[in-house]
Amino acid sequence: MTYNQIISDLKKKIYYPVYMLTGEESYYIDQISDFIENNVLTEDEKEFNQSIVYGRDVDVPTIVSYAKRFPMMANYQVVIVKEAQDLDKPKPKIEELVSYIENPLPSTILVINYKYKKLDGRKKLVKLIAKKGVLFESKKLYQNQVQSWITKYIQDKGLSITPKAGALLSEYLGTNLGKIVNEIGKLTINLPEGREIDDVLIEKNIGISKDFNIFELQDALARKDVLKANQIANYFTANPKENPLIKTIILLYGYFSNILFYHRLKDKSRNNVSAKVGVHPFFVKDLEVAARSYNIAKVVKIISYLREYDLKSKGVDNISATEGELLKELMYKILH
Repeated sequence: MTYNQIISDLKKKIYYPVYMLTGEESYYIDQISDFIENNVLTEDEKEFNQSIVYGRDVDVPTIVSYAKRFPMMANYQVVIVKEAQDLDKPKPKIEELVSYIENPLPSTILVINYKYKKLDGRKKLVKLIAKKGVLFESKKLYQNQVQSWITKYIQDKGLSITPKAGALLSEYLGTNLGKIVNEIGKLTINLPEGREIDDVLIEKNIGISKDFNIFELQDALARKDVLKANQIANYFTANPKENPLIKTIILLYGYFSNILFYHRLKDKSRNNVSAKVGVHPFFVKDLEVAARSYNIAKVVKIISYLREYDLKSKGVDNISATEGELLKELMYKILH
């Protein structure tokens, strides 16, 4: 079952006796679990019919004893096991739920939040849950999926976001959806419907500089703007926590790899480049500029520099150079 299907059923009061919510991305697991916690029972019913326990504090027999209770003055009893992955420490125990899942109590809604990894689909427990209830795997997004996710999430709130602002958020916040949603909350809490989020708003509310970030650095390198590139490098050096060298190298490696890919495309129309390279159409013009500044041979050389400085940043063939010094050396080699 998908996340949308599960939420849709819950809103229609279609309930299953067991929900196994598992996977690396905790955001959707929390959303489903919280919806059940907040909406299945009334506030009066919750007092006697809703139990919330944590995997580190209980064992499987205790969970089963809760699940086998009958509801009091309500149609359902809700049992939510949070951080259920802790049940398996120091050795797996979750499989002990098999005997209950084989014959679950229809009036109980058992919710198991098994986070940060997925259960082995070959195990009897997983197969039983898929048959008797809801098995949901929450997969972590790939980095290249995050910007489109952010755009849709913001659109669902009745707002919009510029491509540059979306890219800024996706690159600086990573793939943790909980963190992304929290930061977007800071942005949108007082915004009127229809407002467009831009990089100025992001700098004001989240602190990501609109002038000194990886996209501005890429733009400066594309235009061979030595002064601007070095200003940004100095800013990164002064703010290493937000701009670690290894992250800068990884992002530049992806950028110059895209330039190399662009060079090798026969059809350089904007839509084709966007589809083949996997970048937002808004950023295709930047690749066009960069490709005019760096021919294929130079791009290949730059990629080799990035690999070299990746190793140096990890201490290989580097005795004393700081991250700031390495970044300045790298900028010089790319630009000259």
